[in-house]
Amino acid sequence: MSTHKHIDRICVVITVLCLIVTVLFVNGEALGIKSASRAPGYEDTLFDTSRVHTIEIVIDDWDAFLETCESEEYSVCAVVIDNESVKNVAIRGKGNTSLSTVRTLGSERYSFKIEFDHFQSGKSYHGLDKLSLNNIIQDNTYMKDYLSYRLMAAFGVTAPLCSFVYITVNGEDWGLYLAVEGVEDSFLERNYGRDVGELYKPDSMSFGGGGPGNGKDFNMDDFRIDKAAGEDAPEEHGESEAQAESETRDSQRGGFGAFPGGFSFDFGGMGSNDVKLQYSDADPDSYSNIFNNAKTDVSETDQARLIESLKKLNAYEDIESVVDVDEVLRYFVVHNYVCNGDSYTGSIVHNYYLHEQDGQLSMIPWDYNLAFGTFQSSDATDTVNDPIDTPMSVSDADERPMWGWFASSEKYTALYHQYFAEFLDSVDIVGIIDETYALIAGYVAKDPTAFCTCEEFETGVAALRTFCEKRTESIRGQLDGSIPSTDAGQRADSSALIDASELSLSDMGSMGGSGSGGFGGFGGRSGGEADGEGSASAEGSGRPDFGGGGFPGGNGGSGFPDGGSFPGGGDGSSFSMPGGGSFPGGGDGSSFSMPEGGSFPNGGDGGSFSMPGGGSVPGGGDGGSFNMPNGSAGTDGSSVSGNGQSSDGGMTPPSGGSFSPSELAGAVPGESGSSGSASTWLIAGVSAAVLIAALIFALKYRKHG
Repeated sequence: MSTHKHIDRICVVITVLCLIVTVLFVNGEALGIKSASRAPGYEDTLFDTSRVHTIEIVIDDWDAFLETCESEEYSVCAVVIDNESVKNVAIRGKGNTSLSTVRTLGSERYSFKIEFDHFQSGKSYHGLDKLSLNNIIQDNTYMKDYLSYRLMAAFGVTAPLCSFVYITVNGEDWGLYLAVEGVEDSFLERNYGRDVGELYKPDSMSFGGGGPGNGKDFNMDDFRIDKAAGEDAPEEHGESEAQAESETRDSQRGGFGAFPGGFSFDFGGMGSNDVKLQYSDADPDSYSNIFNNAKTDVSETDQARLIESLKKLNAYEDIESVVDVDEVLRYFVVHNYVCNGDSYTGSIVHNYYLHEQDGQLSMIPWDYNLAFGTFQSSDATDTVNDPIDTPMSVSDADERPMWGWFASSEKYTALYHQYFAEFLDSVDIVGIIDETYALIAGYVAKDPTAFCTCEEFETGVAALRTFCEKRTESIRGQLDGSIPSTDAGQRADSSALIDASELSLSDMGSMGGSGSGGFGGFGGRSGGEADGEGSASAEGSGRPDFGGGGFPGGNGGSGFPDGGSFPGGGDGSSFSMPGGGSFPGGGDGSSFSMPEGGSFPNGGDGGSFSMPGGGSVPGGGDGGSFNMPNGSAGTDGSSVSGNGQSSDGGMTPPSGGSFSPSELAGAVPGESGSSGSASTWLIAGVSAAVLIAALIFALKYRKHG
């Protein structure tokens, strides 16, 4: 059998070309090669911040779903995002303490989590697997969370994408929400490529969320009730001077919202050592609040690598090998600008993600609806001037080593200050506020479930703008030395501090404290606007309607306005916190009862669970099994009701109408290779096949030659 005399060379050339093509397709983006035909990803569609997007939720029994929100049970639905429909999607309530707060406010405006891949692995919306829909609670500005993420992104911090969305449910208006990219697989791939490293969400407080460290073990016994501002509290045995200083600062700034009558919570930096990223020993069990909250599959090798990084971090050794210096400094610049006490630097240490890749650590921002001093600060001047070198609740740098590594180094502190100046010079903070106000004001005006009135929104935005102007002025002074940049320095000389005495932080909406906005500044009508009907919400709107400012009734907890009462009835004198710590009015907790006749697990002593108002777990029984509302199987989306789609993306279900699976499947994004990764691997596979064929061809002809 004859062969070409140059067959060997031909096979070698083919082999080399196949290898080159394979490398280019697999690593093209890393080499700077862009795909010319790639469809727009979710970052260019849903998270385009130049407009308010629309999301229609189509679900069989919305009322039944709302009853499951606090237990965070998944239901099936379809969603229509800017006219693109996705069927067979999972939805559940989400939140920390906000879940129960919504109910307390007489509202049903819960936050939601959408999981596109819950029922069908690999399914997505233009590559997005998880989406949070935040209800904008405790935020009269509608933009504290949004602004924080925008500032992070503008300064080059790896942060979740976000945009405003107007939600309708089965054709009915529901409200203006904030859509936030889930910090999970899609986020990791978008920011880190295929080698995503490991992701954790350290949390020991277990505020509502349905998982280890995320919400089912919260215990108010962990909160220590301390004396009011200005009073001396007995010093605990062994308490360090730094701890005492931190507690004094928290008390002066209002503790946990500074309830009327001098009542305050003092956390003193709550959170376990591992959540603070302190090194204990080499035992992975010492870091359970990190590893139990891993968002990626973590091996023993991964655990050992993280522990070794924490060891070096705490010793301030080989910092640049264990910390992404640029990323972390940029994170803390923006984080400390927005004064978020509900965070790593706050009284309760949580609300951040920890990313580790090849032993190098960085932090990813999360949950800023109580930023701009609205978590625990009661004095605007204190907060506007919060010292950038001893921020919020951090007085002992060693206690928070992810802060301490650069705070204890002149070299890195100087770089941190340099980055802060760059941030103030390069990011138009007030411009983003004004742009956002113009974008959303019309939607706020028609929001039927809002936690605040339009007037409170206007006041809140003005307060946010003023806060940022004064915060910028203070930090510029701290950077040039005209204003002390540490807490000790400001106590020694407060003459140059920026005056913000005319600013009320609660105008922006807050966790607690006095001021307009009903219970904890959550919104609702002020005392002068109360309609006197005593309802918890406007009929059909979900809008809370509390009376005077501060604590309900505005009088230190003596009663709710308009005849309302505390759980268990009465005037509040018998209402108490679990464990015996009492609310204003005293009491030991013995008479605490659930509202509307509901009971604690097991009735009076905690052994069995009943839904408030005598309701039961969906599906009946004790919660051991769960059925979809109205008997729907819920796995293929075929029972989702509603039909018809309007030109603006809203879907109006006709009476008795329902979608078939084919009707709901129209333009389902993400199921036809929208992310581009499938085509990359296909071409790589073809290249590999050609390579193998070339090798077989060469061997065959060498054998017969």
